Amino acid sequence: MDRFVANIFGFHSLQLGLPELDGLRDNRMPHRWLALDTAYQGWAPPEDKLSMQDQGAPLSLRCDFESLPFPSNSLDLVVLPHALELARDPHHTLREVERVLVPDGRVVIAGFNPASLWGLWQRMGHWGVDRALVLPQGEFIAHWRLRDWLRLLDMEVESACFGGYRPMVRSQAWWDRLKWMDHAGERWWPVLGAAYFVVAVKRARGMRLVGKVRKVRKPHQAAPAVLTNRQHRQSEFHKDTNG
Repeated sequence: MDRFVANIFGFHSLQLGLPELDGLRDNRMPHRWLALDTAYQGWAPPEDKLSMQDQGAPLSLRCDFESLPFPSNSLDLVVLPHALELARDPHHTLREVERVLVPDGRVVIAGFNPASLWGLWQRMGHWGVDRALVLPQGEFIAHWRLRDWLRLLDMEVESACFGGYRPMVRSQAWWDRLKWMDHAGERWWPVLGAAYFVVAVKRARGMRLVGKVRKVRKPHQAAPAVLTNRQHRQSEFHKDTNG
């Protein structure tokens, strides 16, 4: 997340959800906000401003992600760390993010991959597996499904990556022992990572003239003709010569 947001420039940035992860700490925009959904009850903002600045959240607000309190075309960067997975209407939330972004603004989305060992473990959580190992309840959104949503909103995917190929284990020793799976996964099955990051750009569609504009020529009006009475002149000539 730090690597993706570090080189995105602008003035206003927003993080939606997951306050435990400071997604904007390496971003250099002067105005940064953290927004929590009204249904989220797992975190309370700090009372003093000093600790709030240490967390990288100069201002915290609660709102509905389906109706963000920002005008259209006003934000340069929006970060969604697993916000779509816990949203009531993820597609509507993404549409609202597209509305508040300026043209050429960027959105960074982090999500869990259902086509991974973690996604399999999450589905097994509904079948009686130990609940302590199951992630918070929500809908895992597939990477290709997210790309289709972005394409429908005229947002272009700029970059994407996967990571996390080890399965969920309780033991730290086993976690360290399975480290080889991360190196192998990046090389042999990169799209099966447990988490993915997607960076998309809002493109402003507009009309553009192609080629030269040809001038339409108006039809020429016929010039007025000068009529002469040749017969009358001839008769006058004959009269003079005869006389």
